[in-house]
Amino acid sequence: MKTRFKPKFNIKKGDMVVVIAGDDKDRTKARKVLEVLPEKARVLVEGVNIITKHTKPTAQNTKGGIVKQEAPIAISNVMLWDAKTSKPTKVSRQRENGKLVRIAKKSGEVIK
Repeated sequence: MKTRFKPKFNIKKGDMVVVIAGDDKDRTKARKVLEVLPEKARVLVEGVNIITKHTKPTAQNTKGGIVKQEAPIAISNVMLWDAKTSKPTKVSRQRENGKLVRIAKKSGEVIK
């Protein structure tokens, strides 16, 4: 994704999200964001898009073998989880005390 300006996303590392599209779609189960890759517009979510990776033996991993790990999914396929309403929600931004804060549109709560 080549753009002149760095895109801003409403999802950050540590947020709880639900997968709204793809093989792991489940709008009722909240999952934790492990990493956000803004330059590729992708996000790494715990327990979603599991792949098997074949690794060679190295100094750190003397066994090698097959490792199961998460692969990134498109950031458009996840939606922020609102803990108060227990539903997925959209996000708005407002200034409070000169600082930009994220606000859940469903409940109006500030997202920490």
